[in-house]
Amino acid sequence: MGYEHRIGWRYIYRGATSRRPIVGLIVSLLITALGLGLLLTGHASSFGVFAMVGGMLGSALFFLLLFFSVFTTVAVLGVVLGVGALTVVLAVTTGFQKQFREKVLGVNAHVIIMKNTNDFRDYKRVEKVAENVDKDVVAVQPFIFVEMLVTRGTGTVSGVAIKGVDPNRVTKVLDLQKHMEGGVSVDVLKQKRTDTKLAPIILGKELAHKLNAHVGDKVTVVAPLSDMDFETWTAKGDAPKTRDFRIAGVFYSGFDEYDRRLMYISLHEAQELLGEPDQVMGVELKVRDVDRAREIADKLQDKLGGSPYVVQDWFQLNRNLFTALTLQKIVLTIFLTLIIVVATFNMVSALTMMVIDKTREVAIIKSMGGTSSSVARIFQLVGIVIGGIGTAFGLGLGLTICWAVADYGYHLDPKVYLIDRLPITVRPLEVLVVAAITMAISAVATLFPSARASGLRPVEGLRYD
Repeated sequence: MGYEHRIGWRYIYRGATSRRPIVGLIVSLLITALGLGLLLTGHASSFGVFAMVGGMLGSALFFLLLFFSVFTTVAVLGVVLGVGALTVVLAVTTGFQKQFREKVLGVNAHVIIMKNTNDFRDYKRVEKVAENVDKDVVAVQPFIFVEMLVTRGTGTVSGVAIKGVDPNRVTKVLDLQKHMEGGVSVDVLKQKRTDTKLAPIILGKELAHKLNAHVGDKVTVVAPLSDMDFETWTAKGDAPKTRDFRIAGVFYSGFDEYDRRLMYISLHEAQELLGEPDQVMGVELKVRDVDRAREIADKLQDKLGGSPYVVQDWFQLNRNLFTALTLQKIVLTIFLTLIIVVATFNMVSALTMMVIDKTREVAIIKSMGGTSSSVARIFQLVGIVIGGIGTAFGLGLGLTICWAVADYGYHLDPKVYLIDRLPITVRPLEVLVVAAITMAISAVATLFPSARASGLRPVEGLRYD
């Protein structure tokens, strides 16, 4: 270790300390242990989370006071809070992106083919093209997606989105089965309507609650557009068509928009409701790698020859949602990075005060042959140590908060946030980026104080000695 490092460490090391930081550290550790115990024993509560987080902050504070001065401790704590906040926010925003992606892909296909005309009757030919467009295509099915009304006969009427799917292929294209409740299989949609038996229907859990309906109950679907002329879009009849269905299953995706409005019936039943026995709204397919969905959609668009066919991948269909989440993540990252920048001003202040306090020692070092660059390295080392300790403690605090909140399972209002739990997803790359950004800002913050220290002349420091 060079003399610059030894001197820099001596400048920030406090030396002898009082008993108060030791007592505070012990109390903080006990509070942390209490909160951790509540979480590990299954008694997760907001009190346990706050106790553990507060205890960790107190432990960090008193631990730093054992070794460093108050100025250094305040500078480190500013970095700790900024890094911890940025780590948690990145985990939450990434969690939202991941959850929305999983929810969207859970009940939707990866690529959808539609026509900008109302005569999609050649869907079987399109299916064959889609199956052979790429080796990553797993399965294909036709579908109908329409807005309708549903009632259980109790006066409660709800607007719903009904999706007609092929019962023999739906489990190959959609991941609906993993969201089914009560062990019910999606294969119930294969059951046929008879004179004594209603056709099956699957609906979201929140919609079932709204209708006060259970498996086995009868619901009535009203198709307002069943008597429409699809060529001229004019009404052909006097009254919309209605049809009774039997609730055969309930799914819960955790995505309120789907759980509150979506229903599934067989493709044949949907075609009969619309009065178009050989027409669909589109063809959807599942691919092996969802990240290649855009590439496969482009290839399929070329194979079909463009208009009137329109091919979109899952991201394009939900572009507004995912773009908003990405922009939110970028803005929050920028603002919380500014908190780290503000925290480094404490570091600049602490280093500047240290330069003023150590003017005489700097003069002695220079008079003994020390160069301006070596003096600058002393204070740069001090700043990097402050930034490094703050980064380490901040990452530890942020990751612990992420674990505690994920274990607690903080509930959200699905009507507001669309999902029912606060999602937490920690990505190692993002943690490394936070650490790199903080260390870079810390290094830049040392430039002014170190430049001031290196510019001191020995005669100024020893003028009155």
